[in-house]
Amino acid sequence: MRAVIVYESLFGNTREIADAIGEGVKEAHPDAEVECVAVADALPERIGPTDLLVVGGPTHMRGMTTGMSRKMGLKSEEKEAEKEERAFVPEEGAEGPGVRDWFHDTLPKAHTGTHAAAAFDTRADMRLAGAAAGGIARRLRSHGYELVTEPEGFIIEDTEGPLREGERDRARAWGAALQVA
Repeated sequence: MRAVIVYESLFGNTREIADAIGEGVKEAHPDAEVECVAVADALPERIGPTDLLVVGGPTHMRGMTTGMSRKMGLKSEEKEAEKEERAFVPEEGAEGPGVRDWFHDTLPKAHTGTHAAAAFDTRADMRLAGAAAGGIARRLRSHGYELVTEPEGFIIEDTEGPLREGERDRARAWGAALQVA
């Protein structure tokens, strides 16, 4: 089995969740080839035919990020860091394309194979925060993928993180539960 986990991460939280999901998939399928790929590096030839494609990103303005929301988020955190006199180090590739752009510009229609997929996001635990996972799931379906589970959200404590206690373990368990027919 080959599983690819594509993620968009600005501050490292979504990457942490993607890594944990990958660990879970590997625990459940010890012989599986599992690769976590930043969205900027997720070119069609790198994704190739997969048995399972998992896609995730942060929630901005109640949905998937846009180029503008990423710039605004990075700028806001940079200003906050200056005010608090601390270092600000965004995730490598944070200024590149997001998952929304990737679906539009890069992801080909489902390759031959099982077309199995799953969607996740990271989000704040606050009223009206929204969720990107539903939009990611819709895009996966529109590209010919079949969801093997409902979209899942993982909670961060603040914009820059950290992840809520236990979320990494929950992501690992979610990854282990992903079943491919």
